[in-house]
Amino acid sequence: MNTAAKVGSFTAGLGLAFGAAFGIGSAVGPVGGDPAPAHDGTRDHGNGAEHGSTTDGSTDGTTDSSTDGTTQEDGDMDHGAPTGHGSTTPGGLQIAERGYTLVPPAGPLTAGERTELAFRVLGPGGEPLTAYTPTHEKDLHLIVARRDLSGFQHVHPTLGEDGTWRVPLTFPRAGDYRMFADFAPAGDDGGPLTLGADVPVGGDYAPVPLPAPAATAEVDGYTVTLDGTLAAGADSTLTLSVARDGEPVTDLEPYLGAYGHLVALREGDLAYLHVHPQGEPGDGTTPAGPGITFHTSAPSDGTYRLYLDFQHEGTVRTAEFTVVAGQAQGQGHGESGHTH
Repeated sequence: MNTAAKVGSFTAGLGLAFGAAFGIGSAVGPVGGDPAPAHDGTRDHGNGAEHGSTTDGSTDGTTDSSTDGTTQEDGDMDHGAPTGHGSTTPGGLQIAERGYTLVPPAGPLTAGERTELAFRVLGPGGEPLTAYTPTHEKDLHLIVARRDLSGFQHVHPTLGEDGTWRVPLTFPRAGDYRMFADFAPAGDDGGPLTLGADVPVGGDYAPVPLPAPAATAEVDGYTVTLDGTLAAGADSTLTLSVARDGEPVTDLEPYLGAYGHLVALREGDLAYLHVHPQGEPGDGTTPAGPGITFHTSAPSDGTYRLYLDFQHEGTVRTAEFTVVAGQAQGQGHGESGHTH
């Protein structure tokens, strides 16, 4: 695999293959209690059970970050990237696919209150799915974001014997949220799936403006720098470099089998892409920072929000970026038809 993996739909690390499981163009479909990671204060992230890693870098099996598919050692995209699983459509745009159906919580939830989010995945026979093939050390990865691309949370629920997934979450503000279930059914040769559904959270809704594109993101004393240009329909190479207090971080810790995980959402329809970086810890060639390299390809022109999870000193943090791909890139965010 060359250094240009795909940023598919919200399903494997910073290798950004836009077109896998992680809205805007008609070309790709209709618009349709562990330590929580520190986040950039410019966005709404909530305080759900995010990233349940322990201080030694291991995970607790309930809430962590990183999702989908089989481990991609060469940086390939999981979940529906243009070269993934034979699909050119990003994931997360459908509530049902291949006979599997995501059943979201019933009724509106309440903003600002910690609540137990419960949902099921039904199999082709209509019964709750209880057998999964682990992908990146978890049976299912759950991503939640408000439709204005704020309030991002990436967690790992617990499966009950009756097929119900449960995880404690706080939705920080009212509005419509999108939930993405990223999983691989056991015994299904079709590969991993990413199903999506809207979750209403009651209260007064005030959209949060999408931050303008920028090459750096600050989170909890760390600075993450993005190097590279995202191209629509063409391979790109992106490198994200982590520094703290002006010094490069060269001892990033493995987290769910990688030094970094990337989820990408396309503005408008929230097409989901989740990818993983080039290489893996312990392969003898991949350094533990400061740079994490990803091979990417956006499925269409438009604006994307990137969420990079990385772990250092036992804590998982999320750095966020706004990236414009394709023809809109030279127009500026406000001139390309966006209201943010």
